[in-house]
Amino acid sequence: MARRGKKKGRPVSGWVILDKPVGLGSTEAVSKIKWLFQAEKAGHAGTLDPLASGMLPIALGEATKTVPYVQDGAKVYRFTVAWGEERSTDDLEGPVTKTSDKRPTEDEIRALLPKYTGIILQTPPQFSAIKIGGERAYDLARDGEVVEIPPREVEIGRLELVETTPEGHSVFETECSKGTYVRSLARDMGRDLGCYGHVATLRREAVDPFTAEDLVTLAELEAAAPKRPAPDEEAPARPDYSAIDAYVVETLAALDCLPQVAVTDDSAARLRLGNAVIVRGRDAPVEAEEACATARGKLVAIGAIEAGMFKPKRVFTM
Repeated sequence: MARRGKKKGRPVSGWVILDKPVGLGSTEAVSKIKWLFQAEKAGHAGTLDPLASGMLPIALGEATKTVPYVQDGAKVYRFTVAWGEERSTDDLEGPVTKTSDKRPTEDEIRALLPKYTGIILQTPPQFSAIKIGGERAYDLARDGEVVEIPPREVEIGRLELVETTPEGHSVFETECSKGTYVRSLARDMGRDLGCYGHVATLRREAVDPFTAEDLVTLAELEAAAPKRPAPDEEAPARPDYSAIDAYVVETLAALDCLPQVAVTDDSAARLRLGNAVIVRGRDAPVEAEEACATARGKLVAIGAIEAGMFKPKRVFTM
């Protein structure tokens, strides 16, 4: 039997809510955070385009098990639409494909917004990560292929016109569901208004359950990380990560959407071994399709509650 290699990195767990700068890709951002924390494992909860800035939740260690719950959370975006041009990528990156001299009035824009509020059908951009026949749409688009991407249902909880810039661009804020493409909103509104449009700036303000107060910049993390020794210097035996670890948000914070039950240390040990335990407490639910168990304020397990028994499906060691 092959021996498992020793894991590289520290067993640090929790969420880093990165304020991603423009120009940095999501995968590149994850690699940077993993290196700064010297973490064993890291992953993000929802891609943010390189041309976009803002909230990119990055899970470290055991928190990667909670990524799906954050991916499903509502997102808030603030974005600017430049009217008069449609582009192949629906943002500044691609070449202009259609132009118009018309510019919409604020009244025309506001009258259109109800059409894009609620559950709507939306066709993702040609340059998107949607898979078509096993290949990413953006790979096909880069090869010059025009692919038919079927529309999909998304939910727009709120879409507001915030302001008009001196250049005549429109600034919007939207709260939307997983899978919504802001670039498609700009493209479709431009077509409906008869003037074309594309996203000029895009910032993700929030990903439920995290808020702007949780954001941390790369500069702040780099300043807090232990200093790397020069090539001719000896590395310290135990680098001090306390300053950078202070920016880590508890794994449990990602599960605000689930009912929580507190268990004893003995019950926590049983859950971590995969055993069911009795849920105690006057306010404890008797039935729940999904819930999480905590001990001393720390996440122990995610599971189901059936007939007053918590049955673990996914356990956490730290």
